[in-house]
Amino acid sequence: MAPSFDLIGLVVADLSKSLAFYRRLGLNIPASADTEPHVEVALPGGLRLAWDTAETVRSFDPGWTPPSGSPRIGLAFRCDDPAEVDRVYADLVGAGYEGHRQPWDAFWGQRYAIVHDPDGNSVELFAALPTT
Repeated sequence: MAPSFDLIGLVVADLSKSLAFYRRLGLNIPASADTEPHVEVALPGGLRLAWDTAETVRSFDPGWTPPSGSPRIGLAFRCDDPAEVDRVYADLVGAGYEGHRQPWDAFWGQRYAIVHDPDGNSVELFAALPTT
C-alpha cells in the first residue's frame, strides 16, 4: 500500500492574518482558530489545508528556519466563471493583499490571476474561458 496525499501545510508568520486571507477566499475557518498554534480545515475532495506558526514547527523541529527567496508553493482556487476571478482578485487587492498578476486570459483557456497571501505564497485564481 502506498502513502496517500492528505494535507498541505503552511508555516505562517502571523496566523490570524493568514487565516483572514483564506477566509476571504471562502474557507470555513472559525474565528476561534486565530489563537491556536495549529489550524486545519477539510477541503472538498478530502484534502486538508493546515497552518502552523513558526514556533509550533520549531517545537518538533528545533532546527527549522524559514526559507528565503521566492515562494515555491502555489495554491490555486477555481472560480465559477471569469467574472468571479476578476471580482475575487479585486476584493483581495482592495483589502490590502498584494496583487502579483492582474487577471488575464491565459493561452491555455482560463481567466487567471495571482495574488500573494500574507506570507508571500502564490494564490492563483482561475476559471475556464467560454468556448466560442
